[in-house]
Amino acid sequence: MTQDVVDRIVGVTPELDALRRRRPVTRDQLQASFDALFAPVSDAEVSQAEREIVAAFTTALAGADPTAAFYAARAQEADAERSAVALAEAASAAVTGPFGAYTELGLQSENTDGSRYTPLDAAVAALGERLAAALAHAHLLVLRPREASGDDLGRLVEAGWSADGIVTLSQLVSFLAFQQRVVTGLKVLA
Repeated sequence: MTQDVVDRIVGVTPELDALRRRRPVTRDQLQASFDALFAPVSDAEVSQAEREIVAAFTTALAGADPTAAFYAARAQEADAERSAVALAEAASAAVTGPFGAYTELGLQSENTDGSRYTPLDAAVAALGERLAAALAHAHLLVLRPREASGDDLGRLVEAGWSADGIVTLSQLVSFLAFQQRVVTGLKVLA
């Protein structure tokens, strides 16, 4: 059995362990999600290196924290060259958000404007179109979620992503956002 990944990232203390044990289903499901995404039955649609690099990029968008450091180390181990490029891209693409425009009536007053990330040509050359498209999609889901559309999915398909790969990629980004919030909350409680 693997050590609970949140415990590893947080540096769990007996007090935090006792607190986490009060929500065993949440704890177990968080670990099961990590296992499913990072030790999948098959990585045919999303390679292990792609998973690690997307995770490092996605968590780095929130700035330096223990979760970002954890995934940066994993990405470095999986593919040092491409992870360095992805982390440099994350550093330049990290902004305070979210941004975007609501299409629903009555919510337009909450619209906020901000930049939309597009990988630099040099980054696309180093990462490949497929991984560069994945990073752009991750940035969209993290910082401009209300603008995600079919056109964005089309860009992933054009870059070589299958429907299953896109679902896995989107699940990964969603999981990381939740996990990063859990870790941040536990660090505050510590």
